[in-house]
Amino acid sequence: MPQEQRKHDARNYHRTQMKRELIIQKLREQGCRITRQRRILLDIILEEECSCCKEIYYKALQKDSSIGPATVYRMVNTLENIGAISRKNFYKIACGEDCFKEQGCTVELSDHTICRLSGEMWIDVMKSGLKAKGYIQNQDIENVIVSAVEG
Repeated sequence: MPQEQRKHDARNYHRTQMKRELIIQKLREQGCRITRQRRILLDIILEEECSCCKEIYYKALQKDSSIGPATVYRMVNTLENIGAISRKNFYKIACGEDCFKEQGCTVELSDHTICRLSGEMWIDVMKSGLKAKGYIQNQDIENVIVSAVEG
C-alpha cells in the first residue's frame, strides 16, 4: 500500500474514532449504558456503509448472534435523537469497483420495473440526462449525493 494511502486511511480511522468517542459521550449524557452490543452497532454504523436498519442488523449478527432487530432499531432511534445520524440522509450512491461489474447498479422504477446497469452504463445515463437538460457540456461526473425530499 502506498504511503499516501496509509496516511489517508489513518486520518479516516482517527476521524471515525473521534466521532465514536463524541457519540459515546452524548449517549452517556442521555443516561444510556454503553453495552458491548451498542458498541458493536455504533462501529458498524460508523465504519460501514449501511442503507437501512436491516442491513445493520445482518452485519451485527455476524459479530454477535444475541443482537436482535429491536436492539438495532432502538440504537438507530437513539442516535437520531442525539443528532448523531439522520435517517433522511441514510442513503448513499457509490459506484466503487464492484459497481463497474456487469449489472452492478440497480434502478427500481415506480411501475416495479428493475433496470440493472453497470457503473459505466449508469454514468452514461446520468451524463446523457444532464446534457439533454443543459446542465453539463463535456464534464465528467465525480460524485452523486442523494438527499431525501420532505413532502
